[in-house]
Amino acid sequence: MGVVSAVFWGVVVLSLLVFLHEGGHFLAARACGMRVTEFYLGMPCRHHLARKSRTYGTEFGVTPILLGGYTRICGMEGTHDELLPALPACFGMVQREGRVLATDVAAELGVDADRAYDMLATLADWAAIRPYYDAEKGEAPSQATLPEAFETLRRDANMLTEYDRGHDFSLPGTTEAGAPRPLEDPAKALECEKSRTYLGKGFLKRVFTLLAGPLVNVVLAFLVVTASLSLVGVEVAVNSNRLGAVTRGSAAQAAGLRAGDVVTSVGGRSCGDWNTLASAIDAALKTGEDFKVTYERGGSSHEAVVRTGGKRLGALGVEALTRRVRLSLADAAYSAVRYGQEVAGFAVRLIMPQHTMETLGSASSVVGISAAASQAASSGVNDLLLFIAMVSMSLGFMNLLPIPPLDGGKILIEIVQLVIRRQLSVRVQAYISYVGLAFFLFIFVFALKNDVVRLVLG
Repeated sequence: MGVVSAVFWGVVVLSLLVFLHEGGHFLAARACGMRVTEFYLGMPCRHHLARKSRTYGTEFGVTPILLGGYTRICGMEGTHDELLPALPACFGMVQREGRVLATDVAAELGVDADRAYDMLATLADWAAIRPYYDAEKGEAPSQATLPEAFETLRRDANMLTEYDRGHDFSLPGTTEAGAPRPLEDPAKALECEKSRTYLGKGFLKRVFTLLAGPLVNVVLAFLVVTASLSLVGVEVAVNSNRLGAVTRGSAAQAAGLRAGDVVTSVGGRSCGDWNTLASAIDAALKTGEDFKVTYERGGSSHEAVVRTGGKRLGALGVEALTRRVRLSLADAAYSAVRYGQEVAGFAVRLIMPQHTMETLGSASSVVGISAAASQAASSGVNDLLLFIAMVSMSLGFMNLLPIPPLDGGKILIEIVQLVIRRQLSVRVQAYISYVGLAFFLFIFVFALKNDVVRLVLG
């Protein structure tokens, strides 16, 4: 049951946070006028439940692989430079015919079939055309490969598709999907199509879209932590020599100590508050010898002997008395900001060679996160929400690291392209992403090892 609980809460927490992260990208892309064809809870899968929005044209759905979420922003995959010169002719041919076979495109444009498929796939990625699945040939949208044919989209009198803001299919001049819509100037029309994609937007809109995902995670964490500290409060230690709790199986429990006992001396040292009590315990434990603890319970004085077995114990097993304190809104917000600074510092140290291995020592993988999520859920709603905030803050700042294919890495590529005043080729960006993926595979393996040591070997 412990494993089932860990898997369940791990999936819930990670799926929720990744879904919200992708939601940030979706909202920013739509606000910037980019076409977005899909927004799903869960990873891509041929089996899914979905509903298409009449307002955005976006397909909203859920897949059975509940390990996050994804959004498809048109033009975000980039375009191979060698395809660009022939794209207007390819787009014009599809619009002229209404529906075309990839082989016919290859023949008319004088290119091989693979090049024709690449051009058609690029136009489909821009939501300028769409694949046509012929049921009579056994083709279906769930298949892993592209179909043989592609067709036009439904467009209104102003050439706007269902993915474009302001479309109105009730106007005269609307053409249905698969119907011919000849173009006077294919190059100009294609440039207009590109302008409605990520690829066709300016630097600021692209960066804003990339930043929106991590920003949602960080803001969510800030709001949850602030609300929790101001409304629910936080447990703070009381400077008292009365014990708040005794750990099960500890040396203190073996000696007969209980929560509520008032400790007056440890190892012959007098104790009047928690500070002096903690100091006396540390001094007694360092000797490695048995020692006496004098305490009051029920109005009478008692004495207990802590048996060390000749070993230097790491802890006695007692906890301070605590009380719940609600912070002011300003103090709660300040604490949330300070926590965010600590998480950001951890993320930065991860990519500093002199601190990488040291930082990885405290890293945790999805396994450790799932186990911690289960434990937080069992402790109550507030603890679960705080844990979600912790993971959300980490997810946000980790995604801002300048390592492709993370959002921060994509922002770095955008900055480089702005400086050199030209697009990096898709091939170069892919190679950079491979290096980043290799780095994060190393982090995952190291973090997984940490989880195995902590959870399995203790």
